[in-house]
Amino acid sequence: MLKGILAGLTTGALWGLTFVAPRAVHPFTELDLAIARYAIFGIASLLLMIHPQFRPRGIRPANAAVALLLGSAGYVGYFIAASFAVRFAGAAIPPLVIGLLPVCLAVIGNWANADVQWRRLVVPLAMITMGVAVTNIWTLGNAQTESQRQDVLTGIGCSFVALAIWIAYGVANARAMRAAGGPSTLAWTGLQGLGAGLGTLPLVAATAAFGAPSMLMTEPLDGPAGLQFLGWAIVMGLAGSWVATWCWSIASRDLPLSLSAQLIVAETVFGLVYGFIYEQRWPV
Repeated sequence: MLKGILAGLTTGALWGLTFVAPRAVHPFTELDLAIARYAIFGIASLLLMIHPQFRPRGIRPANAAVALLLGSAGYVGYFIAASFAVRFAGAAIPPLVIGLLPVCLAVIGNWANADVQWRRLVVPLAMITMGVAVTNIWTLGNAQTESQRQDVLTGIGCSFVALAIWIAYGVANARAMRAAGGPSTLAWTGLQGLGAGLGTLPLVAATAAFGAPSMLMTEPLDGPAGLQFLGWAIVMGLAGSWVATWCWSIASRDLPLSLSAQLIVAETVFGLVYGFIYEQRWPV
């Protein structure tokens, strides 16, 4: 259990970078970062499979398809929704709305398996819910113009889309990892990485089809902005994706869903800390 808790906290620290990275790569966009990040995740996963320990041996085709779907729809879809949430709503609201994930997953997990007595969950889950509600109401109340309120509402909407994607990901991933004869964490991480890499292909096609080609095709990468973008893309692709996915697979395997779900609060906390550090302000 201690290993699972530490793995979950590490995952939160790495995934929390999602809430600051999109703003740190300007003038590159959220889509540019998503394409680069998950392409790096996919390429790294493929290269690691040169070593037998990382190859998805013994995984049934149906389970392999689930892993690929988790990597593509789960990772890419979540990142885009969370990135646009940060753009429209700022640093505070998105990580806190997505912070409802522990509430949702803990309730779902305990409802299915009754791993923890409900009376032990009531207080922490109620505090999480109250914190999210207060922050959303406060931010909306401090919007000075109608345009700002619309942006905040759009950001809240994107945050709830990201939350829904994360719930589906968390339930499916935990079910696969805790099943009898479940896959190894290294192989499962690699398959999700391949799925994330494949998920970038529709993004490239969509940006080209709608007349908005990725800045990766037009912006030089050897200048200061380009090098900063590449640095963030590598960090997010390797640490924020591969290492974080591996750690979360360990947490999902070693902990019941009702407990591992509460560790996702670490992502919220780290996301807020990173966001406030980036904005150089206190959380007031």
